[in-house]
Amino acid sequence: MTILNIIRFPDPRLRRKATPVESFDESLITLKNDMLETMYAAPGIGLAAVQIDILKRFIVIDVSEHCTEPRCFVNPQLLSHEGEIKTDEGCLSVPAIYEPVTRYQRITLKAQNEHGEFFELAAEGLLSVCIQHEMDHLEGKLFVDYLSDMKKKRIQKKMEKLRRETM
Repeated sequence: MTILNIIRFPDPRLRRKATPVESFDESLITLKNDMLETMYAAPGIGLAAVQIDILKRFIVIDVSEHCTEPRCFVNPQLLSHEGEIKTDEGCLSVPAIYEPVTRYQRITLKAQNEHGEFFELAAEGLLSVCIQHEMDHLEGKLFVDYLSDMKKKRIQKKMEKLRRETM
């Protein structure tokens, strides 16, 4: 397995929309394994392919306490939602920044696994928030887009400074 490079905000590549996955072959399983390895190493609880510069509708998530329940969502679609929950969110593309974001409390989605098999899942709480966060990445949207312009600009300046310091 390989640890992949995670693109950081405000890189414009994070704003691109992902296209559907059409080929379910060994390369997709390799991608899943590499994304999980990258997510765990970061460390994080979710990662979208867009964040590693692959424009496919593909996300991995593991919200378990001991990183023992990896999940893979290919071509996910939100079917229903209800309620609201406000939680502090962070992002592997916006490291060390956490801000409150309001999301749906409960969702139902339809997706495929890495073998192309369809499934539906009802999720709530942290899993629901994480799925919504990662699905936003597939549309070129980041959690900072839910914040005020002032907060967003402050975070952007902080990320640009961090990038300059690490070059």
